[in-house]
Amino acid sequence: MLSDVSFGRYYPTKFFIHRLDPRVKLLLLIAYIVMIFLAKNFLTLGFCVLFLCLAVAFSGVPVTAVLKSLKAVIFLVIFTAVLNVLFYDAKPGDTVYFWVVTKEGLINAAFLATRLITLVAGSSILTLTTTPVSLTDGIESLLKPLSWVKFPVHELALIMSIALRFIPTLASETDRIMNAQKARGADFESGNVFSRIKSLVPVLIPLLVSAFRRADELGDAMEARCYSGSKNRVKYKKLKLGWRDPIAALFVAAFMTAVILFNDPYFFGLFTGLFV
Repeated sequence: MLSDVSFGRYYPTKFFIHRLDPRVKLLLLIAYIVMIFLAKNFLTLGFCVLFLCLAVAFSGVPVTAVLKSLKAVIFLVIFTAVLNVLFYDAKPGDTVYFWVVTKEGLINAAFLATRLITLVAGSSILTLTTTPVSLTDGIESLLKPLSWVKFPVHELALIMSIALRFIPTLASETDRIMNAQKARGADFESGNVFSRIKSLVPVLIPLLVSAFRRADELGDAMEARCYSGSKNRVKYKKLKLGWRDPIAALFVAAFMTAVILFNDPYFFGLFTGLFV
């Protein structure tokens, strides 16, 4: 069900990652994404998976919550893997299993699917361990130099944090509307793809109405509290670095170094030679 989607939800605990500065978490997430795209073989991608497992362990977030965040992209992962299998550019000497399906195509599809899963799961840890307010403050602080050129930094950070916050809310609202439509005899599961898409029209209209209503209520609530953007705005909690932040940065730097080193055929050969 859509209400089970955990992307955008905050999981309140007091573990190591929760206590990191939101600015550090954002920068480390960017470094993690770069690390994933730098991985060129299964060994370096395995370092990324190991880093993800350690991040989940130090976050205190249940594994089920991280897995639920993959529900929204599981179709994209499968679709991308199938495309890579069917349209892989086979070379002379490649092992052909069936028609255009090759061994190398299956390996490439598995590599890209694993890369996409680790990317989404790692990104979900940020929203699971950071409150929307802290995330807004972190984005605003990192983008603050752009305010010198009259860029609306605070407004952009607020829009991004509200969008992340409303993902689980709209998912729950969609689930509620679909259950109400099913109670009235609507069928969303039978028929071909086009008929299923057509049956979603009665869901989209009340969902849009609900989204506009929530946005209007949020705007009224902010106006009632005299919200005026970043002008003359004070903060209850000011961001400051702690002793955990440099440790986390060194931890990510160590994994980044390992990925860069073992991308090199020389170091990769040394490592694989230990097990041959």
